[in-house]
Formats: sequence, C-alpha cells, structure tokens
Amino acid sequence: MQKIKVMPDTLASQVAAGEVVERPASVVKELLENSIDAGAGRVDILVRRGGTALIRVVDDGMGMGREDAAMSLERHATSKLRTSGDLAAIRTMGFRGEALPSIASVSRFVLRTREHGAVSGTEVVVEGGRLVGVADAGEAPGTQIEVRSLFYNVPARRKFLKSEATEFSHIEQVVRVHALAHPEMAFSLTHDERLVFQLPGGSELRERIAGLAGLEVAERLREVVETERGGLTVRGFLGEPGMMRSNRALLQTFLNRRPVESPVFVHALRGAYAEAMPRGAWPVAFLFIGIDPAEVDVNVHPAKREVRFRDGGGVQAALMEVCGEVLRRRVVVAVPEVPEVGVPPVARWRVAPEQPVLIPAAEQHALRRDWSAMEVRVERAPVEREMEVGREMERGEEASVVETVEVPVAREPVAVPFRMLDRLGEGYWLMESEEGLVVLDCRAARERILYEAARARRRDEPVETQVLLAPITMVLSPREFDSLQPHLGTLRRMGVGVSEFGANTLMIDSLPPFFRADGEAAALVSSLMAELRVAGERAPQRRLDDDVVAAAVARHAARVPVPADAGTARELAAELLGCEMPYCCPEGHPTMIQISFQELGRKFGKR
Repeated sequence: MQKIKVMPDTLASQVAAGEVVERPASVVKELLENSIDAGAGRVDILVRRGGTALIRVVDDGMGMGREDAAMSLERHATSKLRTSGDLAAIRTMGFRGEALPSIASVSRFVLRTREHGAVSGTEVVVEGGRLVGVADAGEAPGTQIEVRSLFYNVPARRKFLKSEATEFSHIEQVVRVHALAHPEMAFSLTHDERLVFQLPGGSELRERIAGLAGLEVAERLREVVETERGGLTVRGFLGEPGMMRSNRALLQTFLNRRPVESPVFVHALRGAYAEAMPRGAWPVAFLFIGIDPAEVDVNVHPAKREVRFRDGGGVQAALMEVCGEVLRRRVVVAVPEVPEVGVPPVARWRVAPEQPVLIPAAEQHALRRDWSAMEVRVERAPVEREMEVGREMERGEEASVVETVEVPVAREPVAVPFRMLDRLGEGYWLMESEEGLVVLDCRAARERILYEAARARRRDEPVETQVLLAPITMVLSPREFDSLQPHLGTLRRMGVGVSEFGANTLMIDSLPPFFRADGEAAALVSSLMAELRVAGERAPQRRLDDDVVAAAVARHAARVPVPADAGTARELAAELLGCEMPYCCPEGHPTMIQISFQELGRKFGKR
C-alpha cells in the first residue's frame, strides 16, 4: 500500500505559512517590506485586537495592474528575482514570493490596488487560501491589504498566540524599526481606534529617533558621520559611554536598510565600548551599515532575520574601529566664566603637562617589587604629589625629590567646565555646569585615571600567570574540541596554560593571576571559547588584559580619600576629563551624572 502521497494544496500552503507567518507581527513586517519595495512615501497601519481581528496596511506606492495583482498571490511569484544570479546580490526587502500567499492561506484576505494613472483599480478576495473573486475597485493609487481573522483555520497556531497587548507590542516594535530605517517615509500606527504614533516623512534620522525613542535619548547620542572602512559604509548614532540599557530594545542595526540582528554587529559594538559597557548591559545604537550585496547572504532564514557574511571577521573589525573612534572622540564643551572661589593659589600650580610626574626614591622599591604596587603609588600622582611639592616650594623649602622614576600621565589635563559647589556624602562632589547639576563620583573618577595610566604601561608587557599545583582537565565534545584547537596558542598568550591531553580533553596548568583555581577555570575557558569562535582573537585578549588592570586599580582607588577642598576636587575633574574615556569607570559605571536644569524644572512642576 502506498504510504507517501502529495499533500493537498491547501494543507501545503498552511504548512509553508508556518515558516513565514509566526504571529501578527510577521504579517505586518511582510506587508511593510512590500510597501517599501513599491516605493511608497506613506504607510498607514491599522490593527485591531492585537492583529488577530484585523490588520490593514495602506500605502501610496506604485500599485499593481489586474494581472500582477492576481499573480502576486501565487506561491513563489515575484517581480524581484529573475535568475539565480539575482539571489547572490539581493537589493530588495522581499524576494521569495511567499509572503502574500502564506498570509492569504491562514486568513480572510483582501487586496485592493491601483497603478498611478490607471482608470480603475483591482480587488482580489481570498479566504483560507481559496480565491473567492477578482473585481474592479475604485481605490486611490497604491495598495491596501486587509487581513482579517488571522489563523482562523489553523486553531493550533492561534492557540499559541499571546495576549492582545503582547502581540500588539511586537507589531509596534516592527513598525518602529522600519520607521527608523526609512525616515524619509511617513508612518502612522493605530490600534483599536487609538492613534499610537504618526510620523511625518522627510525627517532627519535624529528627529525620527526623538519621535520614537524620546527626546532625552536623542539628545545623548553621538553622530557617526558616514565613514567608509574595509568595504563597509557606516553612519548613524551611538549612545554616549555610560548610556546603557538592560535589554536590546534601543540597539537597532540596519544592513543595506534592512533591519537585522547579527552577532557580528553585537560583538563589534561590545568591542568598541570595551570597558565602558558593564557585563549584562546593552548599548544604545542606531547604525546603518552598507555593504556590497554580493558579500552578504540574506537568504538564511525564512523571516530574513539573520544574515551571513562572506568575511564576518573583516566586517566586525571595520565596524568596531569606526565605532571606537566615535566613542573616544573628544566632546567640545563650552567653559563658563566662573570665578575661582575659595581655591588657594597653590592648588592652581601644576607641573607642565608634558613633564613626567615625580615619585620619591623611597617609594621606588615598592614600585619595582610588585606591578600592582605601582598602582598604589600612582594614586598620589599627578594631583596630591604636585600639591605637596608646590607647598614645599611656596614655603621656600627644597622639594624632597632626590631620585625619580617617570610614570606617564594618562592624558593631558583639560579645562574643567564646572563650578565646584560642595562635597556630598562620603564619595561625591557636586558641580555646576552651564546645562545643570553634575555629580562626580570621586572613586570612579580615580579608577578611570589610574586605569588608563596603567593600561598604557601594560601594552607591551606579557600577561602574568599563576601555575596551578594540581592541573585541571576538561572533557569537551568533539565539536568544541575541534573548534578550539586553532586557538590554543591565543589562550596561552592570554595567560591560560592549556594543552591537549588525550581525545577531546584539555589540560590547564596555569591561569591569569586574578582567577581562582577552583570552579572558575572551566567557566573561564568555556567563556573564552565562545568569544574566540564568534568574536575572533582580539576581544578575549583585550578583555583579560583590561580585567587585570581594572581589578588592580579598583583595589587601590578605594583607599584614596575623597578630595576635601574645591581645588583638589577640580584637579581630579581635570585629570578625569583628560582621559580617553572619562565618562565611566573601568567596569562601565558612570563617573559623572548630569541633571539638566530642564529636568530639575520638570521635577518641580515647572515647564
């Protein structure tokens, strides 16, 4: 008896629809992409009951004639691909010819369309994949699609939908993302007769971000001016260091104007922010990346969420370099004319920025004895030691410097655009800028200063290791073992003494000095393996180096007292602003928090 039979067309279409139409948001996404490909300048979306009762998408694009309208509902019928060569360089949002027939097979579907200049339009009605009728219709130029009773004939799929509020939140996110990708287009979204947002066309990208993410977010973004690097063009906006979120809602990346989520982009951004991003946090970014379509494969996932690069490592390195330059760019701030109230003359005396900081010979033995001890002594430089030498010179005494060792300053101090107000609590100083109130975390500021000075010294030094009394063995899966083998040399350079020890087994006989030899070893190697496979060799190496320095400076910065007077606090702020990344400590937490006068006014009920 024959067991294998061809499925009926209706059943086959419902099975195929499951790959494209996962939920109401999938319908909105596919219809929006068709509107964008049609050259629409305006798209209006109406949703009822979270998209299960009605989804209506109306655009003013090129529209279709009767033959094309009927053909568009045939499976794999498309105007966007002609040959297999076109698939290797896709330049449109859609290309498979599956969206409309898949949606029509699981809903009550109505398509109304009219070409510009045509006398009349066309209406096509489909119910559950069955063509009901084709007729003339008097519609405005463009296309209008209504999807009613989604999944009415697929109860298993409808049963797994979430609440109406949850489903609409996914729809709203889809519309927001596409509105960000095309600020030149006008968008409106209505849910159950409530206008959620209405965005005019022709906007600048920052204006569109302000309209969707809020003015406070838009004002704290740094612009990435269009830059070409390694075959990539990058433009958009990045959140300033310290501006992080607990989820990736405000991390939006677009590849050739297509919203995509790629580990390559995420690792590039994490590498660019480096220590400015705490673990578990997500950056704020709105990035538009352009690449030759032949260098990327978008035909990986039915929903087109994922892409595959021909040279993912090159893309990651180029993007990380461009974003890193933007994040480390100096921000020019106007310095207000404020009098130096209460600052003694000696506090304004400084060693010339190009001169090294001097440390007495009595301290040199401790410096040579232990690398981390250097961090302890740097806490006196360049502020406290300079103040001490200045007082001795003012009193006419000879400065107590006989033999010296040079320790480079992290950065040349800059002018401080703040008026020092008063000390706050055990570790903070209040300052006033032209824009509002600024709170300085003195310990975090000192950590940043010491961190950059120490990291500059360590760039050419080998990584320290601790030899384990009892080596640790790790048994991996064959796949993990094979993927890790090319990177064993990299792990050794990072201070992890790892070698092969039989079939699919590794032996670890040394670790970086700040890791314990207990259960952390396996977790460390597993974490590094994951980063090596995805992010390449640079990211884990930099992470370990930075962790060594950050751990050392955090211990010693905690022992330095908070500045007791305005002059010393100003000197600390100047050193901080002269750093490469002054806005956060090595762990990514902010060094300064600003509360604008506008925000203060809002909290006091003023407008």
